[in-house]
Amino acid sequence: MSGTPTGLALYHRTAEAAAAAVISRYSTSFALACRLLGPRPRPHVRNIYALVRVADEIVDGPGEDAGLDTTAQRRVLDDLERETYAAIESGFSSNLIVHAFARTARECGIGPDLIEPFFQSMRVDITTHEHDAASHDAYVYGSAEVVGLMCLQVFVNAERPGTAPAPAELVEGARRLGAAFQDVNFLRDLDFDEDALGRDYLGIENGPVGRADVLDRIDGDLAAAAVVVPGLPADCRRAVTAAHDLFAELSTRLRREGETARVRVRVPDPVKAGLAARAWLGFAPRGARTS
Repeated sequence: MSGTPTGLALYHRTAEAAAAAVISRYSTSFALACRLLGPRPRPHVRNIYALVRVADEIVDGPGEDAGLDTTAQRRVLDDLERETYAAIESGFSSNLIVHAFARTARECGIGPDLIEPFFQSMRVDITTHEHDAASHDAYVYGSAEVVGLMCLQVFVNAERPGTAPAPAELVEGARRLGAAFQDVNFLRDLDFDEDALGRDYLGIENGPVGRADVLDRIDGDLAAAAVVVPGLPADCRRAVTAAHDLFAELSTRLRREGETARVRVRVPDPVKAGLAARAWLGFAPRGARTS
């Protein structure tokens, strides 16, 4: 049948489908935001998040549940990083998720300067259980900010000849949005992180930082990111706006719960749908300048 992919093209398509399946299983909110991306960046962003999720699962419970001790987790994570670099170099991996990511990295200019900090933060999860301000910031950079920067490389470079760095203001916005996402998730998952994983990312329990301080930092990061979203390529703005506004809503609900809240705050599906519709209609993110 004409038009049906074969050979390497079929393998590419299958790898992208595998990455999309990972995301749809793990995050309905992210899957919704991805659907708001245009067809140019959409598969690449899925490819990035699929590899990120696989690496995260090595150190966040499933690896241990499968019987891996910390030494084995480190070995599996190191193997995944080496395989990622090898796939970027060769253009092929027998691991479909790695293959999908490598294809995106090659096309969009994602290199070791972003990949290495990510894997280093994943290693930190194996060895470090309590964070101070400096280790928190380093961890968040590697685990979240660089993921935002990878996506920004996609937004700027996908399906375009050559690769170019993103403008400085978009780089800063991507970093701050990634940091806000991560801190919101830390607040939402306090009980699980402490009870199941034995980790304290924020230092709220025994340190000088309070819940309100973290929320103030989140809201500052979200406000800074909102200002630059209108400068993104048109086929990316809706998705980033929807994701931004979803986390802004989570921040609002977390603040409403008060200092001692331990429930995992979520946004009801009808509210999520409303935020997605607002983004689809072209509204700027909350806090963005509209003049």
